[in-house]
Amino acid sequence: MKELFIISERILDALNTQKERYLLAQIDWSQRLIGVKGARGSGKTTLLLQRIKFHLSEAEKPLYTSLDNLYFMNHTLIGLAEEFAVQGGTHLFLDEIHKYPNWSRELKLIYDQLPTLNVVFTSSSILEINKGESDLSRRAVKYILKEMSFREYLNIKHNLDVPFFDFEYILKNQKDVALKLKKQVNFPVAEFKEYLKYGCYPYSFEGVDNYYPKLLDTVNLMLEIDVSSVENIPYQESRKIKKLLVAIAQSAPFTPNVSKLSERLGFSRNFLLNSLKILDRAELIHEFFTPSKGIGAFTKPEKLYLNNTNLIYAFAQSQIEQGSLRETFFANQLKHLHEIHLAKKGDFIVNRKYTIEIGGKNKTTHQIKGVKNAYVLKDDIEIGALNIIPLHLFGLLY
Repeated sequence: MKELFIISERILDALNTQKERYLLAQIDWSQRLIGVKGARGSGKTTLLLQRIKFHLSEAEKPLYTSLDNLYFMNHTLIGLAEEFAVQGGTHLFLDEIHKYPNWSRELKLIYDQLPTLNVVFTSSSILEINKGESDLSRRAVKYILKEMSFREYLNIKHNLDVPFFDFEYILKNQKDVALKLKKQVNFPVAEFKEYLKYGCYPYSFEGVDNYYPKLLDTVNLMLEIDVSSVENIPYQESRKIKKLLVAIAQSAPFTPNVSKLSERLGFSRNFLLNSLKILDRAELIHEFFTPSKGIGAFTKPEKLYLNNTNLIYAFAQSQIEQGSLRETFFANQLKHLHEIHLAKKGDFIVNRKYTIEIGGKNKTTHQIKGVKNAYVLKDDIEIGALNIIPLHLFGLLY
């Protein structure tokens, strides 16, 4: 175990990210077993390291390790936890738990047999923690780490402290929010355009020249490694799912015709629908339904979007449609935070109450005329009025 401590210290020493991810302040760290899911590249490892480096003391003997470490070729996870506890360790941080074959069974044993140990683990967003070999639903407290919000992007890029705002607060106090942002950011619309291109994943700060190749490599790893390891899907099947993602990327957002899409790609209907669910869990696409639609395992989504705007740019083979960028941004910022569906009038309905129409600065309110609790979100404006709100303000939700 000594070598794991050496590696852990080396990784912590190299951490130079001072701005903490939003989720750090939202997690109940008093819980004994905490799971953090998120897409590959979203910053789960950094989250763990920030918790250790900035919030725990050496006296608490925290240990970080990734489950793809060669140490686990000859050692078990439960064995590590027992030895760690005997030596007085109290906080164990386990990265990429899905890389370990018996993860759910051994986490259950650790929780039941080592009550002095606090364990935090990360997993691929594809992993369904409650469906593991052993039921962790009553033991693990689970969180989802989203990609960087527009707010986080601004704070890290410019070393700012832009606060987050609640969705309903923005609707009711949009001018106040816009003015507060303007005090800290001189050109919010220009910054927003940059965020749409490069701002969703933390490694964008390593440089934008190679950002899209890195992002596409990350997508490949999700589909060829994460999907295969979590879903036990053969390599050739994961290649088919990649083919489906490319087909979606070339025309999203769109209403899928399952029969035609199945025929075009050579997939069975069930394989296609299951693949869409996997891509949604992988945070690569976003399936949408109307509020009245039941969502079952083999229910056809009514509309498909790529999960974030950076993916649109990464897959772009032709001119990018601005309406798609705007809608994708809004859907992405609200995902996992609010209930969001397709609307009969307008683009989306949020929390089954607020109707949202999205467009450029010349967008009118015609499409939502007569609709209660309806708002137009406009791109390319800094301050709105009445029910017209700058779109970028909804990047301050987390």
